[in-house]
Amino acid sequence: MTTTQLTARATATSAAATSTSTSSPTPSTIASGPVRALLAAGAVATPLWTVAAVTQALTRDGFDLTRHPFSMLANGSLGWIQIINFLVVGALFIAAAAGLRRALHGGGGGIWVPRLVRVVGVGMVAAGVFVADPGDGFPTGTPAGRPESMSWHGTLHLVAGSVTFFALIAACLVLGRRFGRAADRRSAVACRAAAVAVVLGNGWAMSGGPAGSLTLAVGVIAGMGCVSWVAARYRRGL
Repeated sequence: MTTTQLTARATATSAAATSTSTSSPTPSTIASGPVRALLAAGAVATPLWTVAAVTQALTRDGFDLTRHPFSMLANGSLGWIQIINFLVVGALFIAAAAGLRRALHGGGGGIWVPRLVRVVGVGMVAAGVFVADPGDGFPTGTPAGRPESMSWHGTLHLVAGSVTFFALIAACLVLGRRFGRAADRRSAVACRAAAVAVVLGNGWAMSGGPAGSLTLAVGVIAGMGCVSWVAARYRRGL
């Protein structure tokens, strides 16, 4: 083979490699158009949830975040606000799942993270549809302590919440594994810490520990925040 033929073959190989690299999905091409909008939905989901829930917790008569979970805000004359919060934020996470399915395609967690985030979204919608029971003095006039029995919708709310928590924990752990494999140690640690926060917050609340509702709220917001942060990263093309 002549020198000219070798040079021509090398040029063709280089051109083919360049073409393959260009056509392969990259963060900048992934997070474009409609996908950016879907990821933006995920990015704003946690801030919206947090602002709406905390504002109500600080302004609703009789509500004490150390004793009452955010779910109880769905009761009373202003309960519709928290119901809408559940429905809207749940829908935003469902949209985020569609965006993450494209953004994470071909990498670690590319299948399971979108599925788990979708379950989180559906679980939040269900938690908004099936309202938690009032209790422990909220809304004002409700007897102190836990209710003697649980309504059917309160039971379904508990089931929806449990499924949401497990899916959120799993999503954060899978994201932590993805970043770990990519040698992004800080992101891996952050996602795993968010998963631990959900576990500890929920576990402390379920055990009846002091200020359990507050630890539950902090843990869940940390888990949700991890998903929103990842959605924001990929929206920026990182």
